[in-house]
Amino acid sequence: MSPHPLLDVETVDALEPYLEEAGTVFHAFREQDSGCVSYGVAVGGERWFVKGATKPEATISLRRAVRVHAAVQHPVIVSLQHSFGIAGGLALVYPWVDGTVLYHPTVSRHGGRTAPDSPMAQFRRLPVPVILRVLEQVLDAHLAVEAAGLIAVDFYDGCLLYDFESDDVALCDLDEYRPGPFILEADRLPGSRRFMAPEEFVRGSTIDIRTTVYVLGRALRLLLDAGDDEREWRGSPPQLEIIERATASDPAYRFASVEALVQAWRGASSVRS
Repeated sequence: MSPHPLLDVETVDALEPYLEEAGTVFHAFREQDSGCVSYGVAVGGERWFVKGATKPEATISLRRAVRVHAAVQHPVIVSLQHSFGIAGGLALVYPWVDGTVLYHPTVSRHGGRTAPDSPMAQFRRLPVPVILRVLEQVLDAHLAVEAAGLIAVDFYDGCLLYDFESDDVALCDLDEYRPGPFILEADRLPGSRRFMAPEEFVRGSTIDIRTTVYVLGRALRLLLDAGDDEREWRGSPPQLEIIERATASDPAYRFASVEALVQAWRGASSVRS
């Protein structure tokens, strides 16, 4: 069997020229604010998502992603298939997943969640039972993250890939997840302020599973609201009480684990595993 151009390669000089030789580049994402450049590539009858980085910080993030995917697998998490070196950096190969990320910030554009035709606005108009099923899958994936000893870092609506035709959800770009607990040695962690816990902005703070609980609580709050100003809650009062505890400013008052959060959420919801 001949080597696969994406799954068997070890290193290439330049990513885009190599991909154009290996197959057909049908989409290029050049303005990612992560410092990476990504491509949709068709090889034979298969489609792939290839993400590359040559800048130091972005390359560090992709190397972290390799370790994350080695530690945790879940049906909802888009699985890493291969990684290979490029001049000054690294490239990751994933299967192509149909759908749209709920929020897509780029170098030249941020915001836009409230535009009527935005993916987030479309998602928020879905029936509540559909959204609850999505949230259940997000929570279940993070049970696997917790079991692997990882902390959610830089999780936000841009990590949710949703197919509006099939109602399937996938989690992507979990590059910044890392083993925990750990002490924050920078002024802040990467991420969206709308989702981040207070301790993620304090040098010397402890980042642990209660930080993940906070982030997931914010995801529940923001995805089950009809608007961006959090004034149109579509869930139940018991669910909102769970979220309020999960997002307490003091970590000591939050649920002590993702499992505890999930069990409480399921108890307050009609969704069952």
